Amino acid sequence: MAPPATVTDADLSRFDQDGFVVVRGLFNPDRDFSPVVAEYEAVLSTLVDNWVSGGHLQHAHAELPFTERLLRTVTESGQPYDLAMDISLPQTGIHTDTPMHHGPAVFGLLTHPQLLDSVERFIGPEIYSNPVQHTRIKLPEASLPSAARTGLTSRIAWHQDQGVITADADNCNILTVWFPITEADVENGCLAVVPGSHQRDLVTHCVNADPLALGQISIPAPLVEPDQVPLPMAPGDVLFMSSRTQHCGLPNQSERIRWSFDLRYQPVGEPTGREWFPGFVARSRSNPESVLTDPTAWADSWNSARARLATGNDVRFNRWTDDSPYCA
Repeated sequence: MAPPATVTDADLSRFDQDGFVVVRGLFNPDRDFSPVVAEYEAVLSTLVDNWVSGGHLQHAHAELPFTERLLRTVTESGQPYDLAMDISLPQTGIHTDTPMHHGPAVFGLLTHPQLLDSVERFIGPEIYSNPVQHTRIKLPEASLPSAARTGLTSRIAWHQDQGVITADADNCNILTVWFPITEADVENGCLAVVPGSHQRDLVTHCVNADPLALGQISIPAPLVEPDQVPLPMAPGDVLFMSSRTQHCGLPNQSERIRWSFDLRYQPVGEPTGREWFPGFVARSRSNPESVLTDPTAWADSWNSARARLATGNDVRFNRWTDDSPYCA
């Protein structure tokens, strides 16, 4: 078996130049992703049981592997699934029972030593896990029921990650880490980026009028830079990207699911841009006692945040007012 990939000096140079770099084969998919897939199989089974008991679904399709079962049961039931599988909370409408997922296998992925070794090359040894973190399981766009069509399940319009956090974190060194669990290609909705766009400032974002973009905050078309490059990636590959790099998620025009995680890391002590949500110290050479190693404590921190936000205080990290002429 080949040794795991590492972030090289050449990778760091390309990141500085282009605002992103893809490191091939950083994860071992069979070893590193299998516990995560098993955990999500259990989440899906719970959803399916509820859909069957609620009269939304006739057959549980328990014989199918995860991606095929998800596709079959969601298209037949027409039910949403995104929040129950995501590792964050929405901005609005948070209740004490708003679904989310913070299992030990996902925590193991966020704190994977090989991943943190790589992150350390970009931001140093004091690593904070920023709470801007999602799993996105994109069904084929033609098959996705309207009730399940959200920003976590459909196309993602052009944006900069800095544009969806609060302004107090604008000068923070927040690193985006994106990787697919399944094959990600142009047909099923891989990412596309604009190389070098991180060297400019944050541009105006507007509420997207495209019904397929679901009101996402995104860059209006005249401000999206040219030279857009798709990034096909295989399971095990990892994309490291600046928070100012313009990028999008292409539509899934295949008959396959595209499943990915997007995580954020930054130096300890900086504002996160999502102060309402909990992060944690993932690595600290100077203060190792501060590192969170207990997945239950991580899940409890999110449960506490949900209970606090369920009192009616919505979070507000979309700062755009649509007063720009580009947003007309």
